[in-house]
Amino acid sequence: MAQHLRILEVADDGPHTAEAGAAQASLGLQGAWRLIHLVLVLALFAARIWINHRGWFGRHTISPSDLRHREGIVLRDKLITLGPTFIKLGQTLAMRLDLLPVEYLQTLASLQDAVPPFPTKHARTIIAQELGASPETLFARFDPVPVASASLGQIYRARLHTGQDVAVKVQRPRLVNRIEVDLAVLRCLIRRLERLSILPRGLDWLGMLEEFRATILIELDYVQEAQHAAIFRKHFASWRDVYVPRIYPELSTRRVLVMEYITGLKVTETAQLAAAGHDPKEVVTHLVRTYLKQLLEDGFFHADPHPGNLRVMADGRLAFFDFGMVGRLPRTLQSALLEAFGHLITRDVPGMVDDMRHLGLLTISPEAAPHVTPIVAAIVGRYLGRPLGEVSLHTMVLELTPMLAALPVRIPAHFTFILRALMTLEGIGMMVDPHFKLFEVARPYALRYTLRRESLYWGGLLLTRLLAGEAGSIDWEGLGKLAKLAVTYVRSRTPLL
Repeated sequence: MAQHLRILEVADDGPHTAEAGAAQASLGLQGAWRLIHLVLVLALFAARIWINHRGWFGRHTISPSDLRHREGIVLRDKLITLGPTFIKLGQTLAMRLDLLPVEYLQTLASLQDAVPPFPTKHARTIIAQELGASPETLFARFDPVPVASASLGQIYRARLHTGQDVAVKVQRPRLVNRIEVDLAVLRCLIRRLERLSILPRGLDWLGMLEEFRATILIELDYVQEAQHAAIFRKHFASWRDVYVPRIYPELSTRRVLVMEYITGLKVTETAQLAAAGHDPKEVVTHLVRTYLKQLLEDGFFHADPHPGNLRVMADGRLAFFDFGMVGRLPRTLQSALLEAFGHLITRDVPGMVDDMRHLGLLTISPEAAPHVTPIVAAIVGRYLGRPLGEVSLHTMVLELTPMLAALPVRIPAHFTFILRALMTLEGIGMMVDPHFKLFEVARPYALRYTLRRESLYWGGLLLTRLLAGEAGSIDWEGLGKLAKLAVTYVRSRTPLL
């Protein structure tokens, strides 16, 4: 599977080796019981689906869509019961338009990783193991009740001896061991199901599991999270209205992270924001701008922008937290995304087909592209004529998912992260303003990046030819596209594509 999104790799001799090795060593009885448990859960869920589709017990009175919606809720609840590995897996599956029914995607999209906290005595033990002293020695004050708890860790408020308030993030006990066991069980189960020809063919199931493993193990390494935060801070150094909390490396390890404690309001707390003198709609617009910069300029983006990871500070700055999950986009993919936006603006359907190929969405050869173009034209034609104010990314994804079944479509890893981030942004925007449309807000900024890219290309080409004394032919079509983009950018306040 092409890796346009370069997830940071976990080296074999990296920080997880000892604990991962212990997990491998304990896979005997522990893994066997976990496998039995997982098979029972999946078998019961499969039996439920089979009975539902048979129409027994009055199920024939319920529409197929409502039935799948109920099944999605059951699946979501089972994933929560199975624990951290499966909560994270469900969040990833929520963006896999090529794997699950639309109704399942809708329910899994609401899957949150907030779970009951683990006992603070375990957190104290982990802090002492990692930092060599008790919390009472390391901090002037350490609040015993966590301020937040999630599937992978929880956060405590504390105060340094120098007076700064800090947030102390502590990983759940024996978490790497549990996750490695779960992943080994899933690997074993996938191999057996593939031998029995139960899983749909044409997909690299083991490859997708390894992508997921690399992602979640990185999220478990707080040292790498601190490095991600440093990269993000560097990229936004010139943005005075974006803030990344200070991290204290001398008090941070793989399982403990100490950072500056930031007070502020969530981006969805509209009444409180307005009372504090901040326009909630402007806050969301600013948030969208930061993501376009991350995707189209930096090639490095925060992949989990839910409200809990964002704060509006008293002075109006937007603070970002939790850099465990990030995406990296190489220049080739950034260019492909901008090219796709240009083709969308100019209604170039053959160009869109090429874009889908280059982005890894369509698994077809160049020779097969003309046969697919009419299908893509029919799909995108549903949206090209609409004002942006009527187009919702969430609705569009749900509408297009059944139609994409007619195409050889797959969702590469990079699109899973991009879609998740963008749909989360749109969800935040709609909490603030029910009429919020991501495309409408993003359009002028995306146009700016596209126009800048095209202008740099043509300016560089012209300068090169002038310096070299060349008199080559002019690409009038390309210049025409640049002119059209420029005009569209000038008119970018209008709602039409």
